[in-house]
Amino acid sequence: MKRFFKNLTAGFAVYCVLIFSVVSYGASSLPDEYTVADNGRIELGNVYSVDTAIGESAAASTGQSEYTAEIKALGTIPVKDIKVSFTRRQYVNLGGNIIGIKMYTDGVIVVNVDKVSVKKGSVSPGSDAGLREGDIITAVENTPVNSSKEFSSMIEKSQGKALQLSVLRGTKEYGMQLIPALSTGGKYKAGIWVRDSSAGVGTVTYTLPDGSFVALGHAVCDVDTGELMPLSQGEAVEAGIKGIYKGSSDLPGELCGMFTGVSVGRLTGNFSTGIYGVFDGEEYVTGKTVAVARPQEIKEGKAQILCTVDDSGPQYYDIEITRLYSPSDTANRNMIIKVTDERLIEKTGGIVQGMSGSPIIQNSMLAGAVTHVFISDPTQGYGVFATNMLEAAQ
Repeated sequence: MKRFFKNLTAGFAVYCVLIFSVVSYGASSLPDEYTVADNGRIELGNVYSVDTAIGESAAASTGQSEYTAEIKALGTIPVKDIKVSFTRRQYVNLGGNIIGIKMYTDGVIVVNVDKVSVKKGSVSPGSDAGLREGDIITAVENTPVNSSKEFSSMIEKSQGKALQLSVLRGTKEYGMQLIPALSTGGKYKAGIWVRDSSAGVGTVTYTLPDGSFVALGHAVCDVDTGELMPLSQGEAVEAGIKGIYKGSSDLPGELCGMFTGVSVGRLTGNFSTGIYGVFDGEEYVTGKTVAVARPQEIKEGKAQILCTVDDSGPQYYDIEITRLYSPSDTANRNMIIKVTDERLIEKTGGIVQGMSGSPIIQNSMLAGAVTHVFISDPTQGYGVFATNMLEAAQ
């Protein structure tokens, strides 16, 4: 009898530890907030569950858009309270087509701080002023700077007079004094290299009926500094694929794009979740209309991407979503995807530059977009949730 009670006690202890582990894991790993679209359900797998019916009914009767619900383990054991918001399902038109992007910065970006050769050796006016790579010079003597050519002209015309610069570094503004140096070539120079524009090709993720669109799935950043380029103005142009540099381990591939010169729209924003713009006409809103998946509706497993890698236009290719992250962990690295379609691997080696923005579709809904490729393995990369892209647009 003693042995029976001893085994019973040990079994009960194991049961308690198991329940405690399940509750602790759920409390720490499950999100505190969920969004339910069009009276949908919150799916948490076989262990955890939440009943939204009562809270949703009460919130609807009082005109509220959110309520509190409880997650339970094994249908009975309380885990934690969560906030549930409900909203109408959003719909978009799929992209997958290639466009050319031309953008001009708000100010000029410092890409290198160098020295100026003068009669008695060399000096570095930019360094002396406190400038660093990645700084954005927005004005000289309170006059806005719109191009690198304009900035160079201001430096030359200074005749060595100290110039007051307005500089943006990150989110902070600074005032700096720059004293141009007379070079051995007889011209006044600042000893810095600046850039005012960028161009390339990317893939459209989705469009809306009003012609607005988002592409790339990540920001356009300066190639030298890695800093986000502040958009002053830009345009979307027609583009085509003229070739492919196939990706391999430690050597990213690339779609070789070609601009036709035909402008199709304007750019309105450059954010961490993509480049945003508006097409000039409804004829560019041609993709299939699909629902947008909420993050909790996206599951690890089979999916597809829609992309253009040759003159046959947008095509579907098989992928697998291998890992999901919380929407709040990062703006544009919300999932890891792996290309499994041998046709795409044969053509490109996997994910290549220019495919960024390719829509990710799962269960006939837009789950997100391709953002980055793994340098060590071009068949794998990151994706951004479509909801993050829409929230940035709003």
